[in-house]
Amino acid sequence: MKRSYFSEIAPIKYEGPESINPLAYRYYDKSRVVMGKTMEQQLRMAVCYWHSFNWDGFDVFGAGTFRRPWHGGALDQQAAEHKLDEAFEFFTRLGLPYFCFHDVDVMARADSISEHVSNLKRIVDKMEAKIAATGVKVLWGTANLFSHPRYMAGGATNPDPDVFRFAATQVRHCLEATQQLRGENYVLWGGREGYDTLLNTNLRQEKNQLGRFLTMVVDHKHKIGFKGLILVEPKPHEPTKHQYDFDVDTIYGFLKHHGLEKEVKVNIESNHATLSGHSFEHEIAMAVDYGIFGSIDMNRGDPQNGWDTDQFPNDLREITLALYYILKAGGFTSGGNNFDAKVRRQSVDPVDLFHGHIGAVDVLARGLLSAAAMLEGGEISAFVEKRYSGWQRPEARDMLEGRTTLAKIADDAVAANVSPTPHSGRQEYLENVVSRYIT
Repeated sequence: MKRSYFSEIAPIKYEGPESINPLAYRYYDKSRVVMGKTMEQQLRMAVCYWHSFNWDGFDVFGAGTFRRPWHGGALDQQAAEHKLDEAFEFFTRLGLPYFCFHDVDVMARADSISEHVSNLKRIVDKMEAKIAATGVKVLWGTANLFSHPRYMAGGATNPDPDVFRFAATQVRHCLEATQQLRGENYVLWGGREGYDTLLNTNLRQEKNQLGRFLTMVVDHKHKIGFKGLILVEPKPHEPTKHQYDFDVDTIYGFLKHHGLEKEVKVNIESNHATLSGHSFEHEIAMAVDYGIFGSIDMNRGDPQNGWDTDQFPNDLREITLALYYILKAGGFTSGGNNFDAKVRRQSVDPVDLFHGHIGAVDVLARGLLSAAAMLEGGEISAFVEKRYSGWQRPEARDMLEGRTTLAKIADDAVAANVSPTPHSGRQEYLENVVSRYIT
């Protein structure tokens, strides 16, 4: 049997907080129960296929640095199957339950639309056998509508209707492939659904195209009986100057406009949240409030870089707050934490892929424990409830629920000689509470 690229790495096991083994989990004990579910069930972690197995380390200033055995040469069926074998070797050694993929991540290169369809089908049949043999599952699939030059002006929003048709073909077959693989969600990631300059852009036309495209995806989901969620990923101003899917708020307004707010949810990426000028937990809380929270792309950016650097997460405080709001909302349903992250260009050895994932897995496990303790402690929830308790008074509920008018509110305020007294927001106290729970 052919020797795997990862043969030197033993399966990663939980060894506890005292372990100094860099190839062991110190906090991720997948069977440990946290708030009624195991860690594995609460976190639902996934490996992304693209950064882990497609990216060869290139950037805009230089060629790839990794030289992995499946890199280089023609991306034919044999190469695609080699990459698939190595991917599942990695998944099983890492011991996480899920992976995520784009169509072009897994398949042989296609030079025509018909070849794209047939090449995807060939590799999906191989993937199905791998899933059956290993038990590793698909968290979500998605079509790549941004890398090929045909998509330089977008996929669904492209001014050329033939590009729209090509994009529709990719999504139709990738959604059906995800269903065949029993994937639990399907993501639409609009990498270039936006514009670089208004001078050549018809905004209304492009947004109508995007709305129609998404509506057809939802219709096809129901036609084929796909039971998973359809997710849209917020992504701000990168690579285009302005993205139509900028943040959670923008997407919710778009979904409402097209009557899709009950059909589509969001897949929130940490690095995209911060690039939009928000915190990660803000985007999660907004999605929860709108009822469209679905899943997470877990990574981090570099504030000194200002680009989508897709680094593995290591900020325990940020992760704790993110998981706090997820747990507070009841946790994941079909979504989870996909590590949309990549090792750095100088991390060229097979073991570096493990180090990146192990550290990220452990920081999520620690964050889960801290978030659960903070939720069970209740100080933050109790403070927020008390802060807004005045809105439970009858006259306040009348204002909020439409049983009064602006004039009556004003007249009553004068008659009662309303004189509000400022109350402290206690920000420093609450930040200290968070610090106390971080383990």
